[in-house]
Amino acid sequence: MALKVLSALDAAKIQFYHFKAIIIAGMGLFTDAYDLFCIPPIMKLIGRIYYEDAADESDKYEIPAAVSSAMIGIALLGTVTGKLIFGYLGDRIGRRRVYGISLMLMVFSSIGCGFSFCRKRTCVLTSLAFFRFLLGVGIGGDYPLSATIMSEYANKRTRGSFIAVVFSMQGYGILMSSTVTMVVCKIFDHASKHVRVDKTPQVADLAWRIILVLGAVPAGMTWYWRMMMPETARYTALVERNVQQAAKDMEKVLDVSLAQIAEDSELPPINPPRYPLFSKQFFRHHGRDLFACAASWFLVDIVFYSSNLFQYQISNDYVPDKKTVNAYIEAYTIAKHQAIIAICSAIPGYWAAVYFIDRIGRVRIQMMGFFFMAVGLFAIGVPYYSYWDKDNKVGFGFMFLYGLTFFFSNFGPNTTTFIVPAELFPTRFRSTCHGISGATGKVGAIIGSVGFMWSYHNMKEKGFPEALGMTRTLEILGVVCLVGIGVTYFFSRETMGRSLEENENEIDDPGSEFCFLGYFMANDPRTHSSPSEVEIASASA
Repeated sequence: MALKVLSALDAAKIQFYHFKAIIIAGMGLFTDAYDLFCIPPIMKLIGRIYYEDAADESDKYEIPAAVSSAMIGIALLGTVTGKLIFGYLGDRIGRRRVYGISLMLMVFSSIGCGFSFCRKRTCVLTSLAFFRFLLGVGIGGDYPLSATIMSEYANKRTRGSFIAVVFSMQGYGILMSSTVTMVVCKIFDHASKHVRVDKTPQVADLAWRIILVLGAVPAGMTWYWRMMMPETARYTALVERNVQQAAKDMEKVLDVSLAQIAEDSELPPINPPRYPLFSKQFFRHHGRDLFACAASWFLVDIVFYSSNLFQYQISNDYVPDKKTVNAYIEAYTIAKHQAIIAICSAIPGYWAAVYFIDRIGRVRIQMMGFFFMAVGLFAIGVPYYSYWDKDNKVGFGFMFLYGLTFFFSNFGPNTTTFIVPAELFPTRFRSTCHGISGATGKVGAIIGSVGFMWSYHNMKEKGFPEALGMTRTLEILGVVCLVGIGVTYFFSRETMGRSLEENENEIDDPGSEFCFLGYFMANDPRTHSSPSEVEIASASA
């Protein structure tokens, strides 16, 4: 028997509170993208300020490879930590109770990044790395909580689109970080009366700090709304077993009367045996789904983050040489390039996913995205040195293929891997499993951003040793996309158009075709189906 409050949520019309929840939930993703994409130009400014005294002229203004790798990796390591901790706490003590904590951690650590202590190089970089780790923890915590909250508030018909809109806030974070960087750099360049190329003024040390601090403003503006959000009805009813309170909470936010969603009679408290996380029963019921979500996220983040974090390196044709422009103009040009990519590729990709996610389904979009990403990477990589890099001219065709790859990552697995873990698992495991999937993905991001930063050089340059070269690196990324197609086809299952409880019921049968290892246990007399959470909560004496 379905609970009335959950049925009302599944059938609810789109209303104001849904849009309010999208804005509240989306600010964490906005901050994540802002922080990720403001770092390339900021690292250029830091290099100009703190690495002017390099002995080798070719290393002047260049941050050492090990330092830049650590600065990128430390935030992603924090994100892994945050996803695991806050994902677990979201199921353990409730989504709402920890939602505000993750946001405030993001706000304070963003401010801390801007106010990195002292003026000496080692001290500045150490404190910046420390606060970027804390920022990563806050951002990581926001992923499972935002996705879970949005999935539990949305109706089943447009749930995918709502979660995709939340995720699309990343695109606006990219655009905002680029815009803020360009504005700040132009202001400082004009105020310094177009400073000389070979001398970076000390006031430039203030520019990159302002850029980082401003990233805390949009997230901080939503803190009050997060504190006022009620706990999701599904968590209250199915985990806390307080169906009446769930109905009262939903009456406050949805256009529905209490009489429509309250149960006709009080449900008796029951405490049936329930299998714990990572038990044999858990893996029998949910192991395949957890593997599919984690593996897909791992694979796409290898490609996505490798592309993002060295995009300014593979577009040197559009970035002026450091010997011909000052620090502000160099950072401005990189930010402008990122803004163009966001407007022409990233944001359209996100919104294509929003439009089609509940029309053609998650699995098809994910496979299609992986496929076209592979096509783009092979088309760039195979003829890279013989065609694209000839005479050191990347060319429009290269940038078009790169933008197309970026488009299909967002209109593809980058979006679906965020959505699907919030739909597949029971309420008591949903946030934890999303956190595990996302943490696995960010391990892939570390491999992609740090590992491939070192691999694409075909000669010793800028502190990097000779490695695989661009062709081999892009071919490897293309193969990763093909593996993603295989994982999606054989292990992922469609969630479009079903309620969260219907998805749970479908895999509660160990003999189901969707059950990981189910065929091993179909004839085992010890195997039996556990009651779903809705059946438990709605059972009567």
